[in-house]
Amino acid sequence: MLGAHHLASTPDTVLWGELPCAADPAVVRISAGETITVDTVSHEGILPDQGRDPREFFARFGVPADRVPADAVAIAAALPRSAASGPHVVTGPIAVRGAAAGDLLAVTVVDLARRADYGIVSSRHGRGALPDSHPAGPVHSVFCRADGDEGILPLRQDEAAYRDAGRAIRFPLRPFLGIMGVAAAGAARPNSIPPGLYGGNLDITCLTVGSTLYLPVQVDEAGLYVGDPHYAQGDGEVALTAFEAPLRATLRVEVVPGAARIAGGRPYAETRELLIGIGLDPDLDEACRESVRAALDLLAHRYAIPAELGYAYLSAAADVRISQVVDRVKGCHTVIRKADFREWD
Repeated sequence: MLGAHHLASTPDTVLWGELPCAADPAVVRISAGETITVDTVSHEGILPDQGRDPREFFARFGVPADRVPADAVAIAAALPRSAASGPHVVTGPIAVRGAAAGDLLAVTVVDLARRADYGIVSSRHGRGALPDSHPAGPVHSVFCRADGDEGILPLRQDEAAYRDAGRAIRFPLRPFLGIMGVAAAGAARPNSIPPGLYGGNLDITCLTVGSTLYLPVQVDEAGLYVGDPHYAQGDGEVALTAFEAPLRATLRVEVVPGAARIAGGRPYAETRELLIGIGLDPDLDEACRESVRAALDLLAHRYAIPAELGYAYLSAAADVRISQVVDRVKGCHTVIRKADFREWD
């Protein structure tokens, strides 16, 4: 599915390891209410500790060179990357006409199509949920395949892995974009790893097709960007990465004027079934508390629920989930069932 606009990932339309800021010019301009299709690129297979040559890297697992996306090859060959930067390839910024600081940018995921039938889950020593013990060496990249709605993790990790998985762990695919955000205020580009009030590397598994992420606009015309495509991720993303692989993402972008304070100035999200408060903090406990505060704000805004009653409801019926524990700034999200408020319809 293609949107009204199409944005390819090229050395001229992406940043590697950094997020856009107010000083970055737009690579494309769209209007509120329009759709845009973005061909996103996964960073796995192009990083320096993997050789910066995705064709050579994936050949270790039997992937033919013509099955490696050409945009990943071009970006790895042409784009400089600082060692202090994050790993992610981020496409944008996309200017949205009429969006202004203080608005909300509502980004609805219309469609996600796989651009490859394989990908990588990586862990790196000193990072992840178990930084002192896993992996034993500096980096460990695990090859996975995608077949229909199923992810396949072969027990044999060699040049036969792509064509013949053999005995394998099999799990459901649930694709989403790990990174969706708006440009940060000021002239300094944030590192791509930690999420913030501008969104960024949120890694929330609920943000699948049909979901909407609401981002507090920091600069005029918003500067939307996306990246870090995932085919599947468990809540927590414990090893450091998800099942990382490229997606073609079609998004609908709308502007909600003057609404940036709805969840206390935080990003928030919803699906057809859920309302989702998001909490971010370097301390996981505080991130969970922030997600509860965001959920209370959403209950007050959407349903006019007093805080004392909302707090009781959350304790009785809502789930506080860990988004990720690996991005320097930890993430939690509190999930509210919209069906519990059917009498408000």
